[in-house]
Amino acid sequence: MTDTPSRTRARAVPASRTGRLLRLGGAASTVAGALAVSGAGALMRGERPEFRDLLLTPANVGRITDELARMRGAAMKVGQLVSLDAGEVLPPELAEIMARLRADADYMPPRQLREVLTRAWGSGWTGGFARFDVRPIAAASIGQVHRALTKDGRDLAIKVQYPGIRRSIDSDVTNVGALIRMSGLLPRGLEIGPLLEEAKRQLHEEADYAREAVEMTRFGMLLKEDPSFCVPEWAEDLSTETVLAMTYLPGTNIDSLLTADQDTRDRTATQLIDLVFRELFEFGYMQTDPNFANYRYDPDSAKIILLDFGAARPVPTELSEAYAALFSAALTGQDLAPAALELGFFDKATAPHHKAQIISMMTEAFAPMRTGEILDFGDRERSRRLTEQAMEMAEDPTMTHIPPVETLFLQRKFAGMYLLASRLRARVDVAGILARRLPAGERSGAGITQPAVAAAGG
Repeated sequence: MTDTPSRTRARAVPASRTGRLLRLGGAASTVAGALAVSGAGALMRGERPEFRDLLLTPANVGRITDELARMRGAAMKVGQLVSLDAGEVLPPELAEIMARLRADADYMPPRQLREVLTRAWGSGWTGGFARFDVRPIAAASIGQVHRALTKDGRDLAIKVQYPGIRRSIDSDVTNVGALIRMSGLLPRGLEIGPLLEEAKRQLHEEADYAREAVEMTRFGMLLKEDPSFCVPEWAEDLSTETVLAMTYLPGTNIDSLLTADQDTRDRTATQLIDLVFRELFEFGYMQTDPNFANYRYDPDSAKIILLDFGAARPVPTELSEAYAALFSAALTGQDLAPAALELGFFDKATAPHHKAQIISMMTEAFAPMRTGEILDFGDRERSRRLTEQAMEMAEDPTMTHIPPVETLFLQRKFAGMYLLASRLRARVDVAGILARRLPAGERSGAGITQPAVAAAGG
């Protein structure tokens, strides 16, 4: 069994709305007090401090992120969503604060865990298990996962939802949104309201374990003949509104491949990127949460284990078609602007220089596709250029356009796969994957012939 990372600890989850509000308010009050003291000290020294410099001290950043991690649920998840979905338009300091919340959460102490499971399964539930590991093998924003062996011999992973999470979602999101606005770090004119409303909707979906069971089963069926992937099976008899039981699949963190040979890293990244395009163009469904913890690797079978389907969602046909047009243009060096406009990366009111920046970033990212070269995700120079362009936009206070939520969900997945492939320093024939996966009409429109598809392995 894999231990919970040592940086996490057992801390009770505040379950009541009042308790959660008081904890968040207490953190904000502490930061406000620290701001006042720091500001007064600076003024006494004859300095004129900037609010941003006073707020973003290591101590203040630690206070806020620690409290959000302790609360789990929506409070933690909003930080994850904001850092991933709006990272290109938020100031880098705020994006960094929120990005820290993508780490593992603290976990429930044993007493609180027993109380939650007794409410879900009734008293005497331990009688059905030969073993139940109290220490979780994973802990995240909505729940934590335990390994267990039933008396009838099933090796299971039991996901247990934190108490009070579902009923606190709306208030948590509203409160964290207020905290973000209070920071004064949002660019003037940037309205995060739509992101927060979508965060509420997504969180309600992710907290619906019956829905996740359906999505996990759907992906299991879609991939049952694929030798590259493995999906857990739902244990319906032990699943409730707050508990999701599934088969335990042995494996290691995907990060374990960092020291693997180049061929293994290349193959794994290729399979994951290929799956993204299958989801987009073939399945019409995508698991949109790219958290690295959702991917594990079985070294014995060389299969990738897919976990956590709470963020799985249908891909609208018009969105899939718009992305097909964008990738088709990228492969042939055509104008990217029409498809980018359709996807909402900018609108007709976007300033010309902002539009040019966005197209420049896309052109840089898609450059290897036009030449058909293998994309080296370990190329630090390319990553540096893309990062510099993203930072330039993030630091521009007049850059306030946010793409539609549906586009952001897919971009979050694409960005996550890019980061994972970069971490693996993988080399992937992305153009070849697209040659296989683009709809036939877009392949022919992009000048991709059937022999080319065959050469790419399609």
